[in-house]
Amino acid sequence: MASHMPVNHSLRPLYRGLALLAGLFVLAFGVLGYLDSQGEPLLHQGKASAFGLKTNPAFSYASIAAGVAVLLATLVGRNLDRFVDMWVGIGFLIAGTVMMALMRTESNVLNFTMTTCIVSYLIGAVLFTAGMYVKVGSAAKAAAEEKHRHGAA
Repeated sequence: MASHMPVNHSLRPLYRGLALLAGLFVLAFGVLGYLDSQGEPLLHQGKASAFGLKTNPAFSYASIAAGVAVLLATLVGRNLDRFVDMWVGIGFLIAGTVMMALMRTESNVLNFTMTTCIVSYLIGAVLFTAGMYVKVGSAAKAAAEEKHRHGAA
């Protein structure tokens, strides 16, 4: 898998920008969801929503935490963003899958709908992809990685 994670990729700024936008979206969703779901029980399956996606206080808190983590890691950079983007992206993909399986049950503790699952998959895919292409290193490390990728190692 390491052969598919180039060092100093030429589109690195684009991927960092996409991760930043994804983090801003998740943070804004969490804040608006928190404001709309104030006063409801933590795991309530009510009508609170943000950006047209159903939410509840627990999902809003989790979204705020994920958004802040992605934003801070992206702003810090230095391969911290690579680590955070990949793991938070995987978390969104797993959450979308689990909540899709639990959607029409009482165990739907994050108040997911099919639309929320799709958005979770999209955010997860953007963050995971960004995590694969934002790796930085020295010019020598980049040259060695490129040489390895082309089978000259």
